[in-house]
Amino acid sequence: MIRIGPAGWSYPDWDVTVYPPRFPKSAQLGFIARTFPTIEINSSFYRVPSPTMAEGWCAKTAALPDFKFTLKAYQGWTHEGTMDPVDVERMKACLDILDGHDRLGLLLFQFPYSFKPGPAALDRLDRLHAAFHSRPCGVEVRHVSFDTEDFYGFLRTHALAFANIDQPSLSGNLGPTCVRTAPTAYVRLHGRNAEKWFSHGETWERYNYLYSREELGPWADRIRALADGGDVYVILNNHFRGQALQNARDLQEMLEIPPPPFQLR
Repeated sequence: MIRIGPAGWSYPDWDVTVYPPRFPKSAQLGFIARTFPTIEINSSFYRVPSPTMAEGWCAKTAALPDFKFTLKAYQGWTHEGTMDPVDVERMKACLDILDGHDRLGLLLFQFPYSFKPGPAALDRLDRLHAAFHSRPCGVEVRHVSFDTEDFYGFLRTHALAFANIDQPSLSGNLGPTCVRTAPTAYVRLHGRNAEKWFSHGETWERYNYLYSREELGPWADRIRALADGGDVYVILNNHFRGQALQNARDLQEMLEIPPPPFQLR
């Protein structure tokens, strides 16, 4: 199955471009989940979610039997290299709840551009795998130096899904790939706002990008190829002003996946 959806559902600018006027925040998740069969939870990157939050997400998607969440792992593990046992157990509890409601897709460890291959990197991945190996997990790296068969072999050995990403074509950036290293394949499209990609300004600026159908065409081909080997999750992270939703619909149409009615206002 190919599941296509956005990264997140709660952004201030979506109140203008996505949701109807005076739309309650408590209904936002259900609104997006009725349109797309997956959503990547990105609030978990900033703090480990509580079991109560996980139960709430499950309750708001209970009427959607095919819906799955993916989650970004806590940034302390990927960006700082810390592994507080309390945070790890709390995330496990959250994953257990999602899995118990048949809502768990994958836990994604997203590493920054500064994360480079080497013994320290593999050790960190080993520790994360040891902590969460009982759940489906994926790894996103940004630097081109990871584009090697040795690294893909490491991921296959650990059954970690490699995240095929789209990002601006800049020196050192990993380019488009079509690699499956686990039963679940993962794709993340971040947009191509090269001017703002490494900016230290507002974080939303780097994700302010609307793909053309011509730019999405090669990704549709890659997604088809990945789907020959099993399930694929495709996450659109160009979220500013709901552009991710428009491009998610574009991909659904290009891949001939009939979505429920949805139109950006």
